[in-house]
Amino acid sequence: MGHGTLPRLFSPVTDPSSVDLEKVANVIVEQSLRDATFSKESGKMCYTIIQAESKESGRSIFRSSLLNRLQTEYRNREEMRARSVQEWVCYVSFICNIFDYLRINNMPMLALVNPVYDCLFQLAQPESLQREEEVDCLVLQLHKVGEQLEKMNAQKMDELFSLLRDSFLLQNALGSLAQLLLLEMIEYRAAGWKMTDAAQKYYYSEVSE
Repeated sequence: MGHGTLPRLFSPVTDPSSVDLEKVANVIVEQSLRDATFSKESGKMCYTIIQAESKESGRSIFRSSLLNRLQTEYRNREEMRARSVQEWVCYVSFICNIFDYLRINNMPMLALVNPVYDCLFQLAQPESLQREEEVDCLVLQLHKVGEQLEKMNAQKMDELFSLLRDSFLLQNALGSLAQLLLLEMIEYRAAGWKMTDAAQKYYYSEVSE
Protein backbone atom coordinates (compact mmCIF):
# COMPACT_ATOMS: atom_id res chain seq x y z
CA MET A 1 0.00 0.00 0.00
CA GLY A 2 1.47 3.36 -0.97
CA HIS A 3 0.91 6.80 0.44
CA GLY A 4 -1.82 7.32 -2.17
CA THR A 5 -4.27 5.15 -0.21
CA LEU A 6 -3.70 6.87 3.11
CA PRO A 7 -6.27 9.69 2.82
CA ARG A 8 -9.03 7.06 3.04
CA LEU A 9 -7.93 6.43 6.62
CA PHE A 10 -9.17 9.86 7.59
CA SER A 11 -12.87 8.97 7.16
CA PRO A 12 -12.80 7.30 10.63
CA VAL A 13 -12.04 10.74 12.06
CA THR A 14 -15.25 12.29 10.72
CA ASP A 15 -17.52 9.23 10.74
CA PRO A 16 -16.10 6.31 12.78
CA SER A 17 -19.22 4.16 12.49
CA SER A 18 -19.00 4.14 8.67
CA VAL A 19 -15.80 2.04 8.57
CA ASP A 20 -14.38 -1.21 9.94
CA LEU A 21 -12.25 0.22 12.75
CA GLU A 22 -10.46 -3.07 13.40
CA LYS A 23 -9.34 -3.06 9.77
CA VAL A 24 -8.26 0.58 10.03
CA ALA A 25 -6.12 -0.25 13.09
CA ASN A 26 -4.41 -3.08 11.21
CA VAL A 27 -3.77 -0.89 8.16
CA ILE A 28 -2.18 1.82 10.34
CA VAL A 29 0.08 -0.70 12.10
CA GLU A 30 1.13 -2.34 8.82
CA GLN A 31 1.91 1.01 7.23
CA SER A 32 3.85 2.07 10.35
CA LEU A 33 6.04 -1.05 10.17
CA ARG A 34 6.94 -0.27 6.56
CA ASP A 35 7.31 3.49 6.65
CA ALA A 36 9.62 5.20 9.16
CA THR A 37 8.09 8.66 8.62
CA PHE A 38 4.53 7.35 9.01
CA SER A 39 5.48 5.44 12.20
CA LYS A 40 6.57 8.73 13.80
CA GLU A 41 3.34 10.53 12.90
CA SER A 42 0.66 7.87 13.30
CA GLY A 43 0.23 8.28 17.07
CA LYS A 44 -1.60 11.56 16.56
CA MET A 45 -3.86 9.96 13.93
CA CYS A 46 -4.69 7.07 16.28
CA TYR A 47 -5.44 9.49 19.11
CA THR A 48 -7.79 11.48 16.85
CA ILE A 49 -9.68 8.33 15.74
CA ILE A 50 -10.01 7.13 19.36
CA GLN A 51 -11.41 10.51 20.41
CA ALA A 52 -13.85 10.56 17.47
CA GLU A 53 -15.12 7.03 18.18
CA SER A 54 -15.53 7.74 21.89
CA LYS A 55 -17.42 10.95 21.20
CA GLU A 56 -19.73 9.36 18.63
CA SER A 57 -20.53 6.03 20.28
CA GLY A 58 -18.72 5.83 23.63
CA ARG A 59 -17.00 2.67 22.37
CA SER A 60 -13.34 1.78 22.01
CA ILE A 61 -13.20 -0.77 19.16
CA PHE A 62 -10.33 1.04 17.47
CA ARG A 63 -8.23 1.33 20.63
CA SER A 64 -8.77 -2.34 21.53
CA SER A 65 -7.89 -3.45 17.99
CA LEU A 66 -4.80 -1.24 17.95
CA LEU A 67 -3.53 -2.54 21.30
CA ASN A 68 -4.23 -6.16 20.33
CA ARG A 69 -2.21 -5.76 17.14
CA LEU A 70 0.61 -3.98 19.00
CA GLN A 71 0.68 -6.87 21.48
CA THR A 72 0.86 -9.45 18.68
CA GLU A 73 3.79 -7.64 17.07
CA TYR A 74 5.41 -7.23 20.49
CA ARG A 75 5.30 -10.99 21.09
CA ASN A 76 6.97 -11.51 17.70
CA ARG A 77 9.56 -8.74 18.16
CA GLU A 78 12.62 -11.02 18.19
CA GLU A 79 11.63 -12.64 14.90
CA MET A 80 10.81 -9.20 13.49
CA ARG A 81 14.24 -7.86 14.43
CA ALA A 82 15.97 -10.93 12.96
CA ARG A 83 13.96 -10.51 9.74
CA SER A 84 14.33 -6.75 9.30
CA VAL A 85 16.05 -4.18 11.50
CA GLN A 86 14.20 -1.47 9.57
CA GLU A 87 10.81 -2.99 10.46
CA TRP A 88 11.90 -3.44 14.09
CA VAL A 89 13.02 0.20 14.41
CA CYS A 90 9.70 1.32 12.87
CA TYR A 91 7.82 -0.80 15.41
CA VAL A 92 9.70 0.75 18.35
CA SER A 93 9.07 4.23 16.96
CA PHE A 94 5.37 3.41 16.54
CA ILE A 95 4.79 1.91 20.02
CA CYS A 96 6.61 4.86 21.62
CA ASN A 97 4.48 7.25 19.56
CA ILE A 98 1.32 5.50 20.74
CA PHE A 99 2.57 5.63 24.34
CA ASP A 100 3.23 9.35 23.90
CA TYR A 101 -0.26 10.16 22.57
CA LEU A 102 -2.69 7.73 24.20
CA ARG A 103 -4.00 8.74 27.60
CA ILE A 104 -6.48 7.35 30.12
CA ASN A 105 -7.56 9.95 32.67
CA ASN A 106 -4.71 12.12 31.45
CA MET A 107 -2.12 9.44 32.30
CA PRO A 108 -0.03 7.34 29.89
CA MET A 109 -1.36 3.81 29.35
CA LEU A 110 0.03 1.51 32.03
CA ALA A 111 -0.33 -1.50 29.70
CA LEU A 112 2.30 0.00 27.35
CA VAL A 113 4.97 0.82 29.97
CA ASN A 114 6.65 -2.60 30.17
CA PRO A 115 6.51 -3.32 26.41
CA VAL A 116 8.08 0.09 25.67
CA TYR A 117 10.78 -0.52 28.27
CA ASP A 118 11.47 -4.00 26.85
CA CYS A 119 11.97 -2.52 23.38
CA LEU A 120 14.35 0.14 24.71
CA PHE A 121 16.31 -2.48 26.68
CA GLN A 122 16.76 -4.44 23.45
CA LEU A 123 18.06 -1.30 21.72
CA ALA A 124 20.52 -0.81 24.61
CA GLN A 125 22.12 -4.27 24.24
CA PRO A 126 25.75 -4.25 23.04
CA GLU A 127 24.86 -5.95 19.73
CA SER A 128 22.15 -3.35 19.02
CA LEU A 129 24.54 -0.51 19.78
CA GLN A 130 26.69 -1.72 16.86
CA ARG A 131 23.92 -0.64 14.48
CA GLU A 132 23.54 3.04 13.79
CA GLU A 133 19.80 2.80 13.07
CA GLU A 134 19.15 1.15 16.45
CA VAL A 135 21.26 3.72 18.33
CA ASP A 136 19.42 6.54 16.53
CA CYS A 137 16.07 4.97 17.41
CA LEU A 138 17.01 4.54 21.08
CA VAL A 139 18.14 8.15 21.45
CA LEU A 140 15.12 9.57 19.60
CA GLN A 141 12.62 7.58 21.67
CA LEU A 142 14.30 8.47 24.97
CA HIS A 143 14.16 12.13 24.00
CA LYS A 144 10.46 11.71 23.23
CA VAL A 145 9.14 9.49 26.05
CA GLY A 146 12.01 9.03 28.53
CA GLU A 147 10.71 11.52 31.08
CA GLN A 148 7.17 10.09 30.98
CA LEU A 149 8.50 6.53 31.26
CA GLU A 150 10.65 7.41 34.26
CA LYS A 151 7.58 8.83 36.05
CA MET A 152 5.78 5.52 35.45
CA ASN A 153 8.69 3.30 36.59
CA ALA A 154 11.85 5.03 37.82
CA GLN A 155 13.61 1.80 38.81
CA LYS A 156 13.47 0.46 35.26
CA MET A 157 14.86 3.72 33.91
CA ASP A 158 17.74 3.44 36.40
CA GLU A 159 18.42 -0.09 35.12
CA LEU A 160 18.29 1.06 31.49
CA PHE A 161 20.76 3.87 32.07
CA SER A 162 23.04 1.58 34.08
CA LEU A 163 23.15 -0.64 30.99
CA LEU A 164 23.85 2.37 28.76
CA ARG A 165 26.66 3.58 31.03
CA ASP A 166 28.23 0.11 31.03
CA SER A 167 27.99 -0.03 27.25
CA PHE A 168 29.50 3.43 26.94
CA LEU A 169 32.41 2.58 29.27
CA LEU A 170 33.10 -1.00 28.20
CA GLN A 171 32.34 -1.19 24.51
CA ASN A 172 35.52 -0.48 22.58
CA ALA A 173 33.72 -1.49 19.41
CA LEU A 174 31.21 1.36 19.63
CA GLY A 175 31.48 3.84 16.79
CA SER A 176 32.35 7.43 17.68
CA LEU A 177 28.85 8.67 16.76
CA ALA A 178 27.21 6.01 18.97
CA GLN A 179 29.50 7.00 21.85
CA LEU A 180 28.65 10.66 21.37
CA LEU A 181 24.90 9.99 21.25
CA LEU A 182 25.00 7.76 24.35
CA LEU A 183 27.01 10.32 26.31
CA GLU A 184 24.58 13.05 25.24
CA MET A 185 21.64 10.92 26.39
CA ILE A 186 23.25 10.11 29.77
CA GLU A 187 23.88 13.82 30.37
CA TYR A 188 20.42 14.77 29.08
CA ARG A 189 18.74 12.59 31.72
CA ALA A 190 21.16 13.74 34.45
CA ALA A 191 20.08 17.33 33.68
CA GLY A 192 16.42 16.44 34.32
CA TRP A 193 15.58 15.47 30.73
CA LYS A 194 16.74 18.85 29.47
CA MET A 195 19.60 19.84 27.26
CA THR A 196 21.64 22.91 28.08
CA ASP A 197 22.43 25.33 25.26
CA ALA A 198 26.13 24.58 25.61
CA ALA A 199 25.57 20.82 25.35
CA GLN A 200 23.29 21.24 22.35
CA LYS A 201 25.88 23.37 20.58
CA TYR A 202 28.65 20.87 21.38
CA TYR A 203 26.86 17.64 20.45
CA TYR A 204 25.17 18.87 17.32
CA SER A 205 28.26 20.57 15.94
CA GLU A 206 30.06 17.22 16.49
CA VAL A 207 27.28 15.26 14.79
CA SER A 208 27.12 17.63 11.81
CA GLU A 209 30.86 17.33 11.29
